[in-house]
Amino acid sequence: MEIDDFIDLVAARTGGNRSGQRAKALADATFATLGERISGGEARALASSLPKEAQSGLVNADEASESFGVDEFYRRVAERAEVDEGMAQEGAAAVLQTLRELVGDRGWENLVSQLPLEYDGLVGPMK
Repeated sequence: MEIDDFIDLVAARTGGNRSGQRAKALADATFATLGERISGGEARALASSLPKEAQSGLVNADEASESFGVDEFYRRVAERAEVDEGMAQEGAAAVLQTLRELVGDRGWENLVSQLPLEYDGLVGPMK
């Protein structure tokens, strides 16, 4: 998948009312934050499914993950993308829905296995 196709899918999932630039900022912010929350190995595995232009937040992840809740996840996405937290929630969900399509069931299960149950509102039912 090309980066423009990925960003178009993210924009469409946020109601189509986000510019490509805003969708790209949300994608970059979501991947950078996700890269902090999951192990470096898992982050790099996910990155391999993404267009090269979307990989940096994941391929540069530290091996050790940070432990923070979903509210902090949204706060970090909002800060990085320079949006309010409502838009950060909507955008992060759109980015992760698009990622889920790329990585398939096994890749998705590997990802959500590293997140606490409180993330189910972001990633969907986890159990």
